[in-house]
Amino acid sequence: MYRSPVAPGPIIEPMSLAATTPVRPLDAMRLWPERHPLAALVSGPAGAGGGAWARRSILAEPKEIRCVRVPPGTPEREARRAIEAELRGAFRRRVPGGSPHAGWIVSLSYDLGRILEPAAQAPIGARDDRDWPLALLAWCPDTLVFDHATGEWSIAGDPAGVPIDARRLAEAAPGDLSFRAGPVESTVGRDGYEWAVSRTVELIHAGDLFQANLARRIEAPFSGSVRGFATAALGASGAWFGGLIEDEGRAIVSMSPELFLDLDAKRRVVTRPIKGTLPAAADPAGLLASEKDGAELAMIVDLMRNDLGRVCEIGSIRVESGRTIESHPTVHHGVAEVSGRLRDGLDRFDLLAATFPPGSVTGAPKIRAMQVIDELEPARRGAYCGAMGLLGGDGSMTLNVSIRTASITGRGVPHRVDHLEGTLDYWAGCGVVADSRPDAEWRESETKAEVLRLALGDPDR
Repeated sequence: MYRSPVAPGPIIEPMSLAATTPVRPLDAMRLWPERHPLAALVSGPAGAGGGAWARRSILAEPKEIRCVRVPPGTPEREARRAIEAELRGAFRRRVPGGSPHAGWIVSLSYDLGRILEPAAQAPIGARDDRDWPLALLAWCPDTLVFDHATGEWSIAGDPAGVPIDARRLAEAAPGDLSFRAGPVESTVGRDGYEWAVSRTVELIHAGDLFQANLARRIEAPFSGSVRGFATAALGASGAWFGGLIEDEGRAIVSMSPELFLDLDAKRRVVTRPIKGTLPAAADPAGLLASEKDGAELAMIVDLMRNDLGRVCEIGSIRVESGRTIESHPTVHHGVAEVSGRLRDGLDRFDLLAATFPPGSVTGAPKIRAMQVIDELEPARRGAYCGAMGLLGGDGSMTLNVSIRTASITGRGVPHRVDHLEGTLDYWAGCGVVADSRPDAEWRESETKAEVLRLALGDPDR
């Protein structure tokens, strides 16, 4: 993941592998030494159609991991100042040499939006029952890089900082990647979810808002290799903007098809919001013909234009594509593309603060939609609907929208940093508008959960 085909900076000579033994990023994840933590940003096969943003996959052993939290009892304003200062400092840190393929690999929680925009919280909101950090920041100055366009591996930074020899990948053997998960249960049943959709439709008809993205949490006991699950999930999804971050007692696996923000070294910003979903077996023409899905996407395009307008040069914002249909292994999606140019004097944290959380997973107007989400979803989202990606050493930033995302919390196993015993959480959500039907939104959420069932190896779970 992810960066565009720019000059790669301080990368050693490409390490071509024999054509008879091709080793892809998922293979390298399986072969990663089991005593070394892994942070990875993985694009689908051959970039999977994700364009320049999905050209490369990146694997690294973090040299430092920061868990950003608010200490209990901290006053709201003090908490906001402290979190902003910590994140701004991290966002400004650069790797020596300025490689765009090394730096911070990050996961930003949806609930970071509560800090950046305190008005988005409901008076009685969703409970925090997982204690997920607001941000996971993995410092990765030395990375193993795979170019999907050329099929070559290379290293950004110091080869000694990468705990795997890319030249010998084809000779290595994977460790124990077994895992168990299940039974799978929805925290909110069908009746409860359909009631929440109905309530949102009532609020829309009353003029409170135009759209809200409502989600439900699916959870399962988990035991075994996080990497085993991650490689199965990323393989099943073909995620264009996938990733894994391992930390003590937690891991996040994202199978996202959606680009939230790309900021390049020339300060050009691109966002590609998704709205509208059909199962992969359906005719994608049906999605293109859906007025409801087209209206949803148009609302989010306007929202993202407004968000970018807070930090981009006047007159620079363009709707590059109002709506196209993208096909993935399990779904078809409606996608738009909006671009702009970040104003001089502002940096990538300013861009994040103006746009986070992503509009496609909140609704419009954003603050009221976030309040409704907080009122109607019983548990906080954590990593789901936040963002994962890379803060490159050249000042670039590429972040996904962390949909199709699982978080695993639990206790570790001695000498196996990739093994956890605990709980796997996965969320599925839908955009609710004035003419939404609760039963149809439930079925759409089931479609979005299909990739989890495939990753767990049982389509009937």
